[in-house]
Order: sequence, then C-alpha cells, then structure tokens
Amino acid sequence: MVKTIIAFIIVFGILVVVHEFGHFYFAKRSGILVREFSIGMGPKLFWTRRNGTLYTIRLLPLGGYVRMAGAAEDEDDELQAGTPVSLLVGSDNLVTRINTSDQGTLFNGIPVIVTNADLVDDLFIEGYENGDERVIKRYQVDHDATIIEHDGTEVLIAPRDVQFQSATLWHRILTNFAGPLNNFILAWLVFAIMGFAMGGVASNSNQISGVIAHTPAARAGLRNGDRVLAVNGKSTQTWTAVTTAITADKKGAINLTVNHAGRHRQLSIQPQVTTVNGTKTRTIGIKRGLDTSLFSKLFGGFWSTTTLLFGALGHLVMHFSLNDLGGPVAIYANTATATQAGWSGILYWLGFLSLNLGIVNLLPIPALDGGKLLLNLIEAIRRKPISQRTEGIVTIVGFGLVMFLMILVTWNDIMRYFVH
Repeated sequence: MVKTIIAFIIVFGILVVVHEFGHFYFAKRSGILVREFSIGMGPKLFWTRRNGTLYTIRLLPLGGYVRMAGAAEDEDDELQAGTPVSLLVGSDNLVTRINTSDQGTLFNGIPVIVTNADLVDDLFIEGYENGDERVIKRYQVDHDATIIEHDGTEVLIAPRDVQFQSATLWHRILTNFAGPLNNFILAWLVFAIMGFAMGGVASNSNQISGVIAHTPAARAGLRNGDRVLAVNGKSTQTWTAVTTAITADKKGAINLTVNHAGRHRQLSIQPQVTTVNGTKTRTIGIKRGLDTSLFSKLFGGFWSTTTLLFGALGHLVMHFSLNDLGGPVAIYANTATATQAGWSGILYWLGFLSLNLGIVNLLPIPALDGGKLLLNLIEAIRRKPISQRTEGIVTIVGFGLVMFLMILVTWNDIMRYFVH
C-alpha cells in the first residue's frame, strides 16, 4: 500500500513536472511572464520566488500548472472600485507592492480605497488615501510590481507587453506544443533506457522464440523458431496479429498454419484460460522474440507503444466506452500492478503514461493543448487573432466538458476497482 502510494506520487509528479516544464521553458524563451509554476493543486505547502516566477508545491499531488500572464487560466488583476488595498511605494514614487489580501498587511503600506485602476496598459491606481474621500490620489505602478492576491499568493502584475497574447503566433504555438513534446521525449528516453537495460525490445515478428512446457502449444508440437502464418485462416504477419487472433476466438480450438524450416504444418490447439492483470484471456503458451538491434533498442519500445495507443484511440472513437478510459483512480490501481513487477514495471508504466498524456493532450478538445493549437491554427488561417473573450468562453466550455467526463470516468473507475 505505502509502496504503491509512493510510486504513484513519484510517477505522477514526474509526468506533471516534465509536461509543465515544457510550457514554462518556451514561455520564458518567448518573453511571456510565467507568474507561477505549481506542482500539485490546493493550498500551498512550500513556495519560493525566482526571476519573477513563484514556484509552489501544493497539497494535492494531482496535476499542476504554469500560470502565464494573460492566458485563459490566469486570474484577472483588475481592481474593482471600492476595493481596499495597501500600497508600498518605492523611493521613485512608483508602487512596488499591492496587497489585496486580508491575510496580512504591508509594513509602511498606504491604505487606499480604489476608485479606478489599470494594471495592464497605463499602470496606475487611483483612490482615497487613508479613507479621505475629499481627494482622489493617483499612484503610478512599477512595471515589475507584485500583487498579493486574496488567498495570499504574491505574483508579478501582468502588463500588456509580457502577456501571452502579446507573443508572436509562432511562439504561442511552440509554448502550447511544448508540454506534449516533453512527454514524448520522456517516453522515448524511458523506453530507450529499458531497451538497453533488457538487451533489446520485444519483437513484433510472428516467429516463436520459445514454447512453455506443459502448455497447449507444447502438447501440439510447436517448436522454437516456428512462424505462425495464419490463425483460423486469417493471415498473421506480426506478433500482435497472432495474439489478437488467438484471444479474439472466445471458445473452441483454433487452427494454426505454421512454418518451420520452410515446411508448412496445420495444427489444431485448444487454448487454456489464464488470468492476466485481473482479466481472463485465452493463451497457448508461446513466447515472443527479442529484437537486439541498436535501432530497436533506441526506438522499438517507443514505436510499438505509440502504435498500441493509437490503435486503442481508434477503437475508442469507433466503440466508445467509459471502461476504455481511466482517471487518477485507474492510474493508481495500475500503478499497484506495475509496482509488483519492480523497477521495470514502474519504468514501463511511466513511459506508457507519458506517451498517453502527450497524445491525449494533442486532441483538438478545448482546454487541452490540442484545443489551444487548433485556435492557433484558426488564427493563422484568419490572419488575425481570436478575441480573448471568445477564446476564454471556448476554454471554459471545454474545461467544463472535460471535468464532467473526468467525474464520470472517476466514478466508473471506483466502481470497477473498489466496488465488487
């Protein structure tokens, strides 16, 4: 239990850090102000500020975010008339800190009731100082001033020139794509490490590399080196095709066409039912080969898993089912299974999840990176930016739909894994 929880937090944490660091890095390179880089959600546990960015670790180890100035996820700094604030003014008579929170006060801060403010273009605050409503005082705000928000979080204000929409279209595309890109890089690196550590990658050839003793395959006379050319008359040129054909047949014997040393044989085998990861499946007791080439070690695991995921995605589109989706509960349950296999199981699970996260995030769904890239593409075609209001509405609607689906998936996961 404890081991699974630790593995879950580490795996989820790595995925979040790697994904969000992609957005963070390219945003910084594009001149976009990153106001906060958060790992986890909920109340802050630890925080520090460096180079204008607040780095936080939050209570719930589920998710994280990069808060870019002016992006749809960024909070509005607009100060409404009547808002009480405390202002810290520097030696050059520019406001350097703005406190809107009641969780603390600024030492030597000037209490002001706001009557008008602009923290984006003209950078000023007007209001009644010390409750004196006879005179409205105007304070110029420093471009790099900080604002203490209602929950006590202190971040830089977001002038127009450092906002997300002020970056070029190309830089915004790179920033949106960088998260999934980092997930692909992590997945490739993990699978490559496993490929070298294990001496190769499972081959997708239809050639049998071994036959397990006392199994249907052994009793039928299958031998090491046999190639399974067809199952029940259906051609099987790959290992995936072989296993799919064997497991697809629900009952009765299966007919195999095999080749050994240039000679064809017809065999009839009655599969046995085994339980794999809690699921009953039909097997005959054959082993797949290992591809030990350098290319396979570098790219074989990444490519085979990518193919598997795209196949699963296609099946989901054609035959939608909540059972084919998984949220945090399913990830936790499968992390427990991966942990039982040791470091190799955890590494594979990390690579699989990273690749899965990268692909899913590129789907053209509002609120996901793919949805943002779709808006970038529309902007490129129209040759003018989409209004922030329109983009905000699309993002909110998309986020609501994603959250609704996540609730359904999580409930379905709970029923699947914990309610019998």
